[in-house]
Amino acid sequence: MDQWTIALLGDSRVGKTTLATMFTLNCIPGASSFVVQVYPLEPGPFRKQLVVDNRMCFVEVLDAEGGNYILRDGQGFVLIYSATSRESFDKIAAFHQTLVRATKMLPPFILIGNRADAHSAREVSKEEGAASARELGCEFLETSAKTAQNVERMVITLIRALRRRKAEEAELAVAPKPSKRTVVPHKCVVM
Repeated sequence: MDQWTIALLGDSRVGKTTLATMFTLNCIPGASSFVVQVYPLEPGPFRKQLVVDNRMCFVEVLDAEGGNYILRDGQGFVLIYSATSRESFDKIAAFHQTLVRATKMLPPFILIGNRADAHSAREVSKEEGAASARELGCEFLETSAKTAQNVERMVITLIRALRRRKAEEAELAVAPKPSKRTVVPHKCVVM
């Protein structure tokens, strides 16, 4: 069984904990359950088993509110902003830079625009989110923790990227390495 640790990064109040809870508990929000029951007493880690592409995997989701250890422990990252907050969107580049500085090799990550359901309060368009993802070199989805839109797809997309990375690393590990033997050129003497 695959085991993955996914870390959620983003400004406070963009819905990280709610997305993690919705994913792990498979909550179907109702008027009372969303407001009262979706929030745990303490942030993550959140754990869940699921099948992705006919393979069982175990996922642990770390919430940034839980501390800085997530940069060390995360294998894949979800950069999250709120579609209702221009300020949270503008901070995504800083979170990406933190990720770049904290890791030797940039891990798989995805950009998420949460609160896609809040149409009248939207400050960031879907097109702006997609353009930002292209600049960062990652995939993009809009989610809604309230309606569960793309919540599971967010994690599945990242798991697929993590599996691709693992396969690439395994392929490089078994590829023949060039010989380190030094070739000394013959000296010619012309008379």
